[in-house]
Parts: sequence; structure tokens; C-alpha cells
Amino acid sequence: MAIGDVPRYLSAGDLLRLCEFLYRRTGMLFGETKRYYIDRRVAERVAATGAMSFGSYFNLLLSDPGEAEHLINSFTVNETYFYREEHQLRCLSRALLPDRIAGKRPGDRVRIWSVPCSTGEEPYSIAIWLLENWNLVDAYNIEIVGSDIDSTVLRDAAFGEYGKRSVSRLSAELRQRYFERSGDDRWRIIQDLRESVSFRAANLIDREATEAEGAFDIIFCRNVLIYFDDESRRRTVENLHGALLPGGYLCLGHTESMSRISTRFEVARFDDAVVYRRAREN
Repeated sequence: MAIGDVPRYLSAGDLLRLCEFLYRRTGMLFGETKRYYIDRRVAERVAATGAMSFGSYFNLLLSDPGEAEHLINSFTVNETYFYREEHQLRCLSRALLPDRIAGKRPGDRVRIWSVPCSTGEEPYSIAIWLLENWNLVDAYNIEIVGSDIDSTVLRDAAFGEYGKRSVSRLSAELRQRYFERSGDDRWRIIQDLRESVSFRAANLIDREATEAEGAFDIIFCRNVLIYFDDESRRRTVENLHGALLPGGYLCLGHTESMSRISTRFEVARFDDAVVYRRAREN
């Protein structure tokens, strides 16, 4: 039962129970094809909690929300970096925001949601991009919210410190303007920028959780639907639709599409990107 080489830690029945638990909580679909990945993470959590067997650990999992959170955190994927899918940021400043402010007055609030936000590179990228590329950024009350199901990455996002790979697509000028060196190949977002983004937990398949965030003008939800099955995708997209203001925009990852998921969105084609729009009210 050593963690180093991780033999088949879970029986077929244990694996099924665990995968059903993760699916109900997150919408992510796991199974036998990812056994090594699953076995390793479960073995680590069993060792960390001191449980005597998987059965006792699973009982703990069902009764302790804190342990459920720890396990879910260990299964989430947090691959991201600054200025990822930059074409969507160009679309944001050139097309999406000009359209959204057409019905607003200077000083009105514009809400942008990045979910899942992982360790914060994507919502901070939005803030930096707007400061650099949208000349009306100070004319409106821009609220940027980053959310994720993983509580660990949210704490990292709020702290805002990053390594070389995360900032590799930013110019030296942008690093100097918006970051402070915090060590060898480490940079931390300056305080003013950290305070411009708020972070809080949200589960995309939980309607109450998404409704609690309020309504947004623009949502970035990139590279998460690929981890869901059809039912979880449908539930997620319904919740995202409900989280958009009428006429609001949804940006998906470049490998994701709304086709075969929902007909409630209109396809909006712009020079820089194809996005999805909640229908405007008549």
C-alpha cells in the first residue's frame, strides 16, 4: 500500500463508489482509465487522515465536508498562465465591452466572471489587459470575480505570486508595471491589482452556488467542459446562462463548443473570437 509506486489501491467497487461521489460533487467523470491517477490521490488522502482502510476513509468523506474539499482539490486541474487565449482578450476590449456599455452610463457597474479561475492568472490577465488596452476602463465600475471549486488555488490566487512559466507571455514592461520580484524567477502581483479582483468558491454544477454570484455582463469559462459528461455540461451551461445578464457574453475554450449542449445561446462572431450570447430581452 506504499504511495510511491501505488499498486491497485481501490477495488473495482471502491473505485465505482469514489467516482460516483466525485461526479455528484463536481460533474467530473472519472473511471478505470484513470485508475493510477485516482489511486495515487486517494492513497495520499488516506495516509494524511490516518484512516485504517478505504472504507473508513469513505465514511469520513461522506461525513466531513472539510475532507471532501481536500479530496476534490486534489482532483482539479489547474493548468493556466497569463494572457492565455489572448484573442479573447482582444475581443473583450474591442467588441464585448463596447456592446455591453451601450446600455449603461459612465460610472455604472460592469461585471466579469472568470470561472474556473485556478490560481488567478486568467482574472488578473483580464484586469491587466483592460488597463493596457481599453481607454474607458476608468469610466465604469469594473468588477472582476474569480471563482473555482478548489479552495487551495483560491488562496494562491488571492496571494498572487507566480513562477516563470506563468508570466512567460508577458512582456518585461508588463512585468515591471504590474509585478514585484519576490525571489528567483518569482513575481507577485502589485497590491492595487490584487485588490481589483475578488476571489470566492463556486461549483459550476450547483445552481444555488452560481446564483449566489449574481448576474454578469461577461463570463470566461474556459477549458472545463471538456472534463464533463453530457449531463454535467448541460447543467453547467444552464447555470451559466442563468448567471448572465440579458445580452451578456460567454467565452469558452478554443476546443469547446456550445453545439449539442444548449440552444439557449446565440452564436456571436467577431473579428477576434467566436463567443456565445444570452438573448436580449425584447
